[in-house]
Amino acid sequence: MRIEANQFPLVWLQKTTQSYSQEDSLVQFEALLARHEPFVLLNNEGLDKEKTEHSSDEMKQMALWMKRHKSELKKYVKASIHIESSLTKRLAGKAFAVVYEKFWGYPMLMTATEDEALVLAAKLLEPELMKAEEH
Repeated sequence: MRIEANQFPLVWLQKTTQSYSQEDSLVQFEALLARHEPFVLLNNEGLDKEKTEHSSDEMKQMALWMKRHKSELKKYVKASIHIESSLTKRLAGKAFAVVYEKFWGYPMLMTATEDEALVLAAKLLEPELMKAEEH
């Protein structure tokens, strides 16, 4: 998974054919959490993009990492927004979104277009930006 944070607090996630190890991705994710600032994850690859197969060791590593960072994930990641143009796939993804949120601690939301995703991200981040301006 490639993490593009050059538009922080908008963080784009992309599956890639390049060799990004899960460990590298988790280190990058930790660096985002270490900023102690709210952000939104965005993915524009659709919901049916081929899923990366993880070994049982990778799954264990990810679950342990997630448990260690659960409170930070809840606090700083406002949502993971997936852009999916197909209404059918967005509706089908709603059931998975419930499981996703229980595991990761932040909501998985879906929009039809990138513009909708950016508007939603701004709404999610707005209360946090207002708090920051007050201090």
